[in-house]
Amino acid sequence: MQGKGVREVSSRTLADWLDYQQRTHPRSIELGLDRVREVWRRLGTPAPAPVVITVGGTNGKGSTVAFLEAMLATMGRRVGCYTSPHLLRYNERIRVAGADADDALLIDAFARIEAARGADSTNPVALTYFEFGTLAALWIFAQSGLDAVVLEVGLGGRLDAVNIVDADAAIVVTVDLDHQDWLGNDVDVIGREKAGIFRKDRPAVVGMRAPPRGLLDEAARIGAHVALAGRDFRVSPQIDSWRWDCDGESLLLPQPDLAAPCQIDNAAAAIMALHALRDRIGRDAAAIARGVRAARVTARLQRLHKNDAGELVIDVGHNPQAARVLAQWLAAHPPRGRNLAVFGALADKDVAGIVAPLLPHIAHWYLCGLDAESPRGLSATHLRERMPPAKSDAHASAAVALDAAALRAGAEDRLLAFGSFFVAAPALEWAQRTGYG
Repeated sequence: MQGKGVREVSSRTLADWLDYQQRTHPRSIELGLDRVREVWRRLGTPAPAPVVITVGGTNGKGSTVAFLEAMLATMGRRVGCYTSPHLLRYNERIRVAGADADDALLIDAFARIEAARGADSTNPVALTYFEFGTLAALWIFAQSGLDAVVLEVGLGGRLDAVNIVDADAAIVVTVDLDHQDWLGNDVDVIGREKAGIFRKDRPAVVGMRAPPRGLLDEAARIGAHVALAGRDFRVSPQIDSWRWDCDGESLLLPQPDLAAPCQIDNAAAAIMALHALRDRIGRDAAAIARGVRAARVTARLQRLHKNDAGELVIDVGHNPQAARVLAQWLAAHPPRGRNLAVFGALADKDVAGIVAPLLPHIAHWYLCGLDAESPRGLSATHLRERMPPAKSDAHASAAVALDAAALRAGAEDRLLAFGSFFVAAPALEWAQRTGYG
C-alpha cells in the first residue's frame, strides 16, 4: 500500500498538486506558525540562503521585492524571491536567479513536504495551500546555492508562514486597512501584527514617514534596530532623478521604470535594507542605480499600448490606500480622452473606499463579476449595489467587460483594469489576445 502511495505522489503533475492542496485543507487561510514550523523541522530546517530579507506591508510589497531582486542581481548576487499571489502561472511565486521555478522543482518540493507532514500517517500535519507554497519556496531556495533570498509576507506578518524564518533584515512598506476580517479595523493593531516580522538586534526598515504607533511600539518591544523613512533615511526628488540619503551617504538615482509615484518610497526602503546589510552583501552604488531602473513587476500600473487604440493600464490595487495612489497617478497623467474603468472586487473589500478617490477621474465604470473566479468574488450585480452613484454597466467577467469598454473606447481613451488580482490576470490575457504590448 505504501508503494502505491509513493507512485501516486510521484506521478502527480503540478496542476494535480495544486488541486490537491486546495482540497486537502478546509480553510484557505489559517494563521499560525506551529504546523508549518513543525514540517520545516522535519525537513531539516535548511537555511534558504546566507542572507534573508522579509518584506511586509499593506501595499508595495511586490514592488519592493522587485527592487531588492534587481539591485542584488545587478550587484552580481544570486537571488531567490518568493511572492504571492501569482497572476498567470503558479511558478511565478518562486523565482531562482531571475527565472520562475519549473514544474519539476515544485513537484519534487511538494512530494518532500507531503512526506514530511506525514500524509499517510494517522495524524498528518495539516497545511494550507499557502503554507505548502511557502515551504516549497524555502526548500527550493535551500537547494539552489543562493546568496540572498527575499520573502514576501502573504497576510499580516507575525503569524504568516514566511515568519518561520528569522530574517536578517525586514521591511514594512506601508500599513493601512485591508483584510479586516483577519486583521481588524485598527491600524495600530495591524501595525503590531506587521511588526512581528522584525527581530531583536536586526535591521527593521519602516517605509512610511508616519507609521501607526503600534508598529513602532512593537518594534521597540522586540528590540529591532528601526530605520524610519523621513527620519533615518530620506528621499528628495530632483528634475529627472532623486536622491537617497542616510548616515552621510548620498546616492543620486534614476527614476524607476515602475510608474506609480510611491515607487520611489518603495525603492528607498529596499536601498535602506541593503545599506543596513552592507557589511554582508557589499556596497555598489552603481549597481543600486541600475537596479532601481531595471526593476519590473507585472500589473502594477502597467501601461500597454497598441497602434489603433488608447493605452491599457492594469493594476492589482484592491484597497483604499492603493486606490488613492492610483487616483494621484491619474490626476498627474490624464489621457487626451476619457478614463474607462474595468473594476471587480472580492466581497471582503471596501468597495466605497476604493471607488471614492477615483470617481472624479473615471468617465464610465464597466463592472465585472468575480464570483466565477473566486468563492469570495462579488458578482457584478452585487458590486453595483455597493458602488456610489456613477455611470456603470455590469458584466459577467473581466474579459467581457474589457470587450465592452474597448468597443466604446475612442483612440484617445484609456482603459483601466483594476481592483483585484482576479481582474489583472484576465486583463493580461485579454491584452495578449487583442494585440496590446
